[in-house]
Amino acid sequence: MISQPSRHCAVELQALPSRIGQVRRIVSAQLRYWHLDPLIDLAALGITELLTNVHRHAEPDKLCTVEIELFRNCLTLSVHDHDPRLPEIRDAESLATCGRGLAMVASVSESWGVRPHIDGGKVVWFTLPVPSPAVALPTLPVYATAAALRAEAPQHAPARSAVAG
Repeated sequence: MISQPSRHCAVELQALPSRIGQVRRIVSAQLRYWHLDPLIDLAALGITELLTNVHRHAEPDKLCTVEIELFRNCLTLSVHDHDPRLPEIRDAESLATCGRGLAMVASVSESWGVRPHIDGGKVVWFTLPVPSPAVALPTLPVYATAAALRAEAPQHAPARSAVAG
């Protein structure tokens, strides 16, 4: 199920490897729709790490919800699962054997955290700063007048009748 009110998108799924790529594409498409193309790679990387954690560690099931929320200057991405156990950042030695996990999310995001959910599970979230709108380039001055443009336009000969008279 996908809901897309103005600045919110939620996707419910089983955190299986085959679904993680689909969610990356959904996140990428949503950010393109919101004109946030510069955030696509970081958002997709962070969501991939969070969903991989659900796949590897969450119990009793792999059901989760991915949410994307856009505020004025902040994009928040989160994954809610049903496992109440809190995640932990691993040391460098563990990262080599277990994956990048939350250390990667922490390194690419502006902030991140974990909060309990009312259903007994948890929500792991991270934020990315929204770039300020691109500065519009000034328009180039127009020096040609309408008469000059008409003079430069190709002249077409009037159509002739093919019927000889």
